[in-house]
Amino acid sequence: MLYYICNDKLPCQLVGNEVFVLPKKQKGGKILKEKVLKLLKDNKSQFISGQEISHQLNVSRTAIWKYINALKEESYEIESVSRKGHKLISTPDILNYEEISEYLTTQYVGREIYYFDSIDSTNIKAKDLAYNNEADGTVVIAEEQNQGRGRLGRNWSSPKKMGIWMSIILKPQIEPQDAVKVTQVAAAAVWKAIAQMGIKTQIKWPNDIVLNGKKICGILTEMSGELNRLNYLVVGIGINTNTNKEDFPEEIRNMATSIKAETSKEMERKKLLASVLNNFEALYDQLINHSSIEEALIICKENSALIGKNVRLIIKGEVKEVEAMDINEDGELIVKDKEGNTSKVISGEVSVRGLYGYA
Repeated sequence: MLYYICNDKLPCQLVGNEVFVLPKKQKGGKILKEKVLKLLKDNKSQFISGQEISHQLNVSRTAIWKYINALKEESYEIESVSRKGHKLISTPDILNYEEISEYLTTQYVGREIYYFDSIDSTNIKAKDLAYNNEADGTVVIAEEQNQGRGRLGRNWSSPKKMGIWMSIILKPQIEPQDAVKVTQVAAAAVWKAIAQMGIKTQIKWPNDIVLNGKKICGILTEMSGELNRLNYLVVGIGINTNTNKEDFPEEIRNMATSIKAETSKEMERKKLLASVLNNFEALYDQLINHSSIEEALIICKENSALIGKNVRLIIKGEVKEVEAMDINEDGELIVKDKEGNTSKVISGEVSVRGLYGYA
């Protein structure tokens, strides 16, 4: 048996016969609520008495009522009957830790989650948390963004409960110039997660996932650092999962779409979100531990929407027609102009548009 000394630096809590060391800033009530919910889920087809829950978790029945009511306020449908107990009827379509955790296989990415019903921008919140020393792998998730942004300052439509809007805080020990590789890792992770749901998409370098030639996902990687030192990265990921066609602003309907709009398939958002985090950590660890993005690059190349095609590069308003040739090991796009000259395009300094549509 492991024993822990509980103090301000190592907070912990006894729940039943188990000692849980609490993550930073996480209060005991949160883990108790998760345990109550787990018991309800484990007994979903039957009632479980308040006395039994109280006994298993070694807390008062008054406390159990508190957590049951808190779950009801979060839209969990729970039937409570005197002398019978409580039975979970249904769970809400929300992306909090309680709903995502059962699908997570990660060690650290997504093990601390800040969940918001509505927020200005998950990236803004994540940068604030990172600046204030929030842990590596912390994820900010919102059901809705009011000021969602994409690359180059573009707005990102983030309607409530129709997509996945999240940001991952990372603190890698890599050179600032290698930060561009993380975007390729994220793109590969999203592609792989959607593929595991049975849907084949393409990756439009450097940061978009497209389906039937239209954008369903954008990735925004932002960095804080100095000339030779990286402080933190925030990787924002927005996936249009269940947005209806008519819910997109008219001015972007020819460029943007959702998985549901293209496949008529309603996505289970919590499973997809957890899969993105699982795949991201596995690919990201290859970069951190082995200085390699080989697997991510293979995914990005084999499923590229651009390689082998003529595209338009838009650099500071100047348009140039080139052929997309390859993506190198640094995550840069290799292009060839009409004169046969090849050059590298660095992520973040250009916009790439297909000659006949978005991709």
